[in-house]
Amino acid sequence: MKNKTLLFILISISFSLTVAAQKKWGGMTLYTVRNEMGKDPKATLKSVADLGYKYIEAVDYNKGKFYGMTPDEFKAYTKSLGLTPISVHMGSMNLDNADTLIADVKAAGFKYFIAPVPPMGMFKFDPKTRKLGMQGSMEKLTNILDVISKKAQAAGLEFLYHNHDFEFQKNSDGIVPIEYLLEHLDPKYVNFQMDLYWVTKAGADPVAYFQKYPGRFKIWHVKDMDDQGRFAPVGNGKIDFGRILKNAKLSGMKYYIVEQDQVFDGMTPLEAIKTSKEGLKKIGFN
Repeated sequence: MKNKTLLFILISISFSLTVAAQKKWGGMTLYTVRNEMGKDPKATLKSVADLGYKYIEAVDYNKGKFYGMTPDEFKAYTKSLGLTPISVHMGSMNLDNADTLIADVKAAGFKYFIAPVPPMGMFKFDPKTRKLGMQGSMEKLTNILDVISKKAQAAGLEFLYHNHDFEFQKNSDGIVPIEYLLEHLDPKYVNFQMDLYWVTKAGADPVAYFQKYPGRFKIWHVKDMDDQGRFAPVGNGKIDFGRILKNAKLSGMKYYIVEQDQVFDGMTPLEAIKTSKEGLKKIGFN
């Protein structure tokens, strides 16, 4: 009888663990909870895991550490929570430090090495108007991305470029930056993380870009836009994610990452990503 009871308990525990594991799906960026990560990264990562997210995107790297943890420590801790570090934004990348950054990203277990903005001082931000942009030629940017992406691939990482709104608008030379990059960078080395909010903000259609450049958008940033044009939890805004999701295969999307740059109306970042998780399920993400 004791043996049967013990066996039943073990089976129950195994079933519970299996069910718990099955509940983890979808990804989110730690940028949304950046303030919380700055105070207590391990507790915040546990909260993210408890919400049922499976993949995470990191944005904090300083002096060889991710959120104060060495690459090995970060990899081990996220694994203990059932979280997979899938992608990382490396805004500090340049031609001189790329090898070091890539080695640490690889050691931490990430798959995608991402340029979140034009690197090496080419990104511009006006704090008064909140307008984003870049300085320098598209040729220069393309050359930088080409060199760093080949280094990343040699290390076994995939390189992506993440957009904001200005890449989808003509610059002073009459060039649409995102189209220039898509047409001048070899998909063998460089592909893209499409931020669906910023594409919408620019007045462009994500699906039209999937149709024109199929297979190039390996990760999506999924965040909604409210009636005031502000960031909103997924499903609480006006972006037609259902239509976009139907074209996931065409786009080349392998992973999607929930993001909300800012929260409003008294909502906390953790509440926002919980609401987004619920929204994802209703839309059909899994």
